Amino acid sequence: MTDGSSTHPEPTSPTTTIPGWRLILSDAGRLWASREKPFSPAATNAGAERTVDADDLEALRAETDRQETFAREADEQAAKEEQAAREQRTRQAPAPDEREQRMRERQAAEREQARQVIS
Repeated sequence: MTDGSSTHPEPTSPTTTIPGWRLILSDAGRLWASREKPFSPAATNAGAERTVDADDLEALRAETDRQETFAREADEQAAKEEQAAREQRTRQAPAPDEREQRMRERQAAEREQARQVIS
């Protein structure tokens, strides 16, 4: 409110912005923040909240910071897990030279079987 009847700052004024979050002042005077872009699926699945509330701007900033940190840590953990899974798949897959050797051996065995059938 800009008519002076509210003790809370106008949520859209430059001094009350939280980058990446939209601020809302409820009729009851409670501050809310809603993240403009959704968190990643990993962060959301880990429990990051896109909309938070608080009694005052300082507490709201602290809560949005907490959510951003939580989401960042969840994303980092998901990336580590994906990297570990990739490394595991790489260890399980035969090296290119081994694959080529197996293919040559298979082809040689098939040629030998074909010769035996012909003779």
